[in-house]
Amino acid sequence: MSELCPKRQSRRHFLSSVALTILAGSAGPVLARSYQGGNLPWTSYAADPPRQVMPGGWKFFTEQEARTIEAIADRMIPADELSIGGKEAGCAVYLDRQLAGSYGNSSRLYTQGPFLPGLPTQGYQGADNPAQIYRKGLAAIDAYLKQNKGGKAFADLSLEEQDGFLTDLEAGKVKLGNNVDGKAFFNVILGNVMEGFFADPVYGGNKDMASWKMLGFPGARYDYRDHVSKFNEPYPHPPISIASQPFWAEK
Repeated sequence: MSELCPKRQSRRHFLSSVALTILAGSAGPVLARSYQGGNLPWTSYAADPPRQVMPGGWKFFTEQEARTIEAIADRMIPADELSIGGKEAGCAVYLDRQLAGSYGNSSRLYTQGPFLPGLPTQGYQGADNPAQIYRKGLAAIDAYLKQNKGGKAFADLSLEEQDGFLTDLEAGKVKLGNNVDGKAFFNVILGNVMEGFFADPVYGGNKDMASWKMLGFPGARYDYRDHVSKFNEPYPHPPISIASQPFWAEK
């Protein structure tokens, strides 16, 4: 989903490559190569590492859109004695970078019609990509609130008003304009905010691995098998992010 990952081959290109490989193999004898003693032609950390998302500036959101998303993230994941809130955790930064990349334009997905309502197990089946969904949805929320809340934007509402609006949006009670399904849009935002909160900090969210520390999750540690079977015991070591691995920085 991330813009930071290398672009995968398209399905058509993959199938074409397989077909060419088969044809090439049928044209002459194939010489097999064997390796003994575990000496494979492979070097550790040879893959391209993910690049650290740096805060500062917005790649997709406008200032007003970012302000709305940060406020929504803070109500979906409010700060408490266990952890920081969604805004401080960088959920909006994470989502901004995703929408500015391949996730936002659905470049790795099949996006041709026909577009028909899907089953609950199929997820979203519409024509709009995530970037279009957010642009339309945030504009519809802003227009609705300005019409029904005295011209206020979401971030300007009281915390009680924000919670009430999101509760009604989730329940499908808010009728947004611009052909936006409020309930569906709420679920999209909720899923993305949760991703930003729990994903590796290398992608822009989960500041200081706050959610991992809250859960006792080891993160990107190489091996923690000795602790898997120790039920109801907290993991004794701090989590590790991909971004904190020294060998990635050497790339």
